[in-house]
Amino acid sequence: MQIENSVALVTGANRGVGRHHVAQLIEHCAARVYAASRNVDTLSETIELDPQRVVSLALDVTNTSMIEAVASTVNDVTLLINNAGSLTFGGALDVTDAGLAQDMAVNYDGLRGMTRTFAPIIESNGGGAIVNMLTLMSFISAPGFAGYNASKAAAWSMAMSLRAYLRPKDIQVINAFPAGIDTDMLAGIDAPKDNPEAVVRDILAAVVVDQEDIYPASASDVFDAWRADQKSIEAAFAEMM
Repeated sequence: MQIENSVALVTGANRGVGRHHVAQLIEHCAARVYAASRNVDTLSETIELDPQRVVSLALDVTNTSMIEAVASTVNDVTLLINNAGSLTFGGALDVTDAGLAQDMAVNYDGLRGMTRTFAPIIESNGGGAIVNMLTLMSFISAPGFAGYNASKAAAWSMAMSLRAYLRPKDIQVINAFPAGIDTDMLAGIDAPKDNPEAVVRDILAAVVVDQEDIYPASASDVFDAWRADQKSIEAAFAEMM
């Protein structure tokens, strides 16, 4: 789809990758960008990117009532970017139940809830696209992020089902699988990290050409290695405790 003159909604737009999505959507000449966050007070820097075109929204993607309330007033969306994410540290047997539930609520239920509510709006506006910010850890597990891995794997599976369901409605579902990104979410993690600006640039380029799956920045190299020798990459990621 063409981003120029589109109307986008970005969840988790208050920082990191979400804020970069807003910035680059503006550069691509989107007509309007709804920047969503649980706390609108955290969106001031995002709004400053273009106060005329960026509109702040209070939105918790785990709250169905809040999603529906927002949708009742935001009826011009043609591009939804499911960016809001949660990462709880902990292995499969020691991650807390609360942490696992939070990751599932945001990364899986949030993606499905936002898509379920906004797909009819996008369809009514003539079609468009939904971008799901997934991760390489949707299919390559890092044991220290067990809840995150599981929730993103579930989100990937759901996204593929949604793709088949929404294609006849002229809604493209684009799944992005980045590697580690240099944002607050991975602060303190000693590992290679991609520049968020580069990651978003690759993702929005994929939107323009309707590329269904995108492995931005360094993720493409990791994905190619995984396809060539899955067990070696699995073993390498297993060391990320």
